[in-house]
Amino acid sequence: MNKRILFTLLLVSLITVGTFANGGSDGEGTSRMLVINSNLSDPAPKAAFAEVVEGFKAANPDIEVTLNSFDHEAYKTAIRNFLASDAPDVCLWFAGNRMKFFVDEGLFLDISDVWSDYDLNNSMSAAKSAVSVDGKQYGVPWGYYQWGMFYRKDIFDKYGLSEPATWDEFLEVGETLKSNGITPVAIGTKYLWTAGGWFDYLNLRVNGLDYHMDLMLGNASYTDPELDEVFNVWKDLIDRGFFLENHATYSWQEAQAPLINGDAAMYLIGNFIVPDMDAAGIGDKIGFFQFPQINSSVGMYEDAPMDTYHIPASAKNVEEAKLFLAYVASPEIQTQFAYATGNIPPNKNADPPTIPLTKEGFDMLAAADGLAQFYDRDTNPEMASAGMQGFQEFMVYPDREDEIRARIDAERKSVFDK
Repeated sequence: MNKRILFTLLLVSLITVGTFANGGSDGEGTSRMLVINSNLSDPAPKAAFAEVVEGFKAANPDIEVTLNSFDHEAYKTAIRNFLASDAPDVCLWFAGNRMKFFVDEGLFLDISDVWSDYDLNNSMSAAKSAVSVDGKQYGVPWGYYQWGMFYRKDIFDKYGLSEPATWDEFLEVGETLKSNGITPVAIGTKYLWTAGGWFDYLNLRVNGLDYHMDLMLGNASYTDPELDEVFNVWKDLIDRGFFLENHATYSWQEAQAPLINGDAAMYLIGNFIVPDMDAAGIGDKIGFFQFPQINSSVGMYEDAPMDTYHIPASAKNVEEAKLFLAYVASPEIQTQFAYATGNIPPNKNADPPTIPLTKEGFDMLAAADGLAQFYDRDTNPEMASAGMQGFQEFMVYPDREDEIRARIDAERKSVFDK
């Protein structure tokens, strides 16, 4: 009797193991599987992504899809664990240095074949560098947003000003505003990343993307002569009084007040500022222009923080994962998902947005010579903290430039020589 029981239990066990090992039965054999881990926990983006997944399931009924949604903040810790021990087939994350960290650890799969097989090298050419390491691609972007100069159209109109395209034109606009008692540029550097935005753009316009990324990766020095011009241009703006006084005491939100009140005319920021302008009742008075050209021999590169899909290196269902990435990279799905989450689709063949400011950002990023993420996304977190602290200090005490740059570079050596 005991032998019969043991034999039965063993048989059930073998059947069960076989079923799970092959992904379960669909009545006609085994089904294909796909497991997705998502960091979209806010109601609107969570629902938008669930709709994308349902569309993929409808298009691929033979694939059994499991979607695991995590709290956005908790995901930042969870991803380190599940990539190493219990990886899904697709996970959502960020481009730039945050992606590179997992690439360097061998935890993200090289998906260059997805880029070549589905023509992403053409349709997402501007976004390619943000998901590339050593010439190979490790992610597919699903949405990003523009940075640039948001400004008061009514103030510009009052003083006969046009959107500046060159640095000389920008300086002329600023001097006209100053002479009429208006602060040219609103900024709040209490939270340091806004100063990082100014460093990004000045360096991208003076030295270009390749040098900027060398610096972000620790391969260039903050005492390099290439950065002399960056800090010279920045100091000139400070000496001219172009920035909001006492900016180190204001958060980026608090620094919106002078723009809303008409005491300041421009703000270098991301388009997440737009809802606040609408709420303040001046949305129709806000315009946007690309950060002006400084060096005509340098391409027009942009900051565009980007969210991405990745395939973990230990994914069990790679074929299905690549099929999913191809699906979500299509112009139709990029259009659907990006706009539902308030982003811009990286696929240049996606439908253009209808909201004017978003459309300007869409056109600008589609035509960009290349994209960076943002200072604190493109470099090591410890490096980012030290760098942005130095940038804020420089904006308050520009005469300390040499000391500040030397201190930042000492941190670079400490971080990247570990």
